[in-house]
Amino acid sequence: MTEPIHIIGGGMAGSEAAWQIAQAGLPVIIHEMRGKVGTFAHQTDDLAELVCSNSFRSDDDEANAVGLLHWEMRQAGGLIMEIADIHSLPAGSALAVDRNAFSAAVTARLMTHPLVTVERGEITTLPDWPQTIIATGPLTSGALAESIRAASGETSLAFFDAIAPIVFAESVDMDKAWFQSRYDKGETEADRNAYLNCPMDKECYEAFIDALLAAEKTEFKDWEKDTPYFDGCLPIEVMAERGRETLRWGPMKPVGLTNQHDPQIKAHAVVQLRRDNALGTLYNIVGFQTKMKYGAQKDVLRMIPGLENAEFARLGGIHRNTFINAPILLDRQMRLKSNPNIRMAGQITGVEGYVESTAMGLLAGRMAIADAAGETLAPPPNTTAMGALITHITGDADAKHFQPMNVNFGLFPPIDAKQGRRNRKVRYKAYTDRAKADFLIWLGAN
Repeated sequence: MTEPIHIIGGGMAGSEAAWQIAQAGLPVIIHEMRGKVGTFAHQTDDLAELVCSNSFRSDDDEANAVGLLHWEMRQAGGLIMEIADIHSLPAGSALAVDRNAFSAAVTARLMTHPLVTVERGEITTLPDWPQTIIATGPLTSGALAESIRAASGETSLAFFDAIAPIVFAESVDMDKAWFQSRYDKGETEADRNAYLNCPMDKECYEAFIDALLAAEKTEFKDWEKDTPYFDGCLPIEVMAERGRETLRWGPMKPVGLTNQHDPQIKAHAVVQLRRDNALGTLYNIVGFQTKMKYGAQKDVLRMIPGLENAEFARLGGIHRNTFINAPILLDRQMRLKSNPNIRMAGQITGVEGYVESTAMGLLAGRMAIADAAGETLAPPPNTTAMGALITHITGDADAKHFQPMNVNFGLFPPIDAKQGRRNRKVRYKAYTDRAKADFLIWLGAN
């Protein structure tokens, strides 16, 4: 008898992984605690329940990275995309679904599959089954989170996830910004030029503080209020509330930096951006975790000299989350290095969003299928949406500052210079054309 593959968590990632495994002819058991143990956010016991009104976001597979991810999952026979298409609602170029009908349909499809078993109950410790996929998402139960923490050696898993905004490097005005590490520290030239610096004079700084304090902020949900900040990562607006000079003595301190465009003028404050991926296409605004609403963030951050035309791969935010430091803890097969029988999938791996979580579930399921046959499934190439995501979380991201990430073209290897000089629509089409061709080759080989 074939040993079943166990999946802990029946959300988007777990449901997709289960479908991939069952469709390959292997038995799978989904362990879902809802029905026995509830959460603060879920309203039903259905699998793949969407706990907020967010759509699947853009469905444009020629101009948007998440739309491309939709396309790839459809090509791979994804259950989540099939059911989303059936229960879609009018939403322009976005994909929105009837949430209740969607989750009910996913539940029905899985529970009627002859190779799928759903067992209700909480798993509190890491199991020793031959193959397990943990796909418990941001609301991982405390007991299981503690077991993961003990096994991985991580100091914390559940906290307010303090996220700083990330900008596309190509959108930074290099006539105002410059590369330099504070005090030129570092043994190599790359180390000495590890940061992008954006200078402010006193008038600009004061206007920035005024806008920051006045900006509209998000409020924590009731079930988030008692979760502490992680590592003392205070929002920039909280620091500013403690005194107008606080940021100048914190993440915006100007010491040890010389403006290469105007060396004689000492900046009043400096905003630093740190390279966020190995490709050098994304830069994180250092120390700028924030709970400003998205529209306000764009307005305030574009007051920073050099970022007037900044395009954001991710905006900042603070919310309750549970995820692992995937670049350190996972191998390229999404398995725990400390326990290769356990594979992680979904938001717990450090991807952000329903679609990204589902994609990681799809890949985890397919990798588990290969494992069961004594084989190894190579991830899709990093020129594809799925490949870019898994490459990011399993090694390309900066492990020291790892934070959850949505799919975006900044994770992809740059296209050639000729295409890069064209307008954004043409450039994004070049990304998606390359991705589709490469994904179909990968899919055909597997």
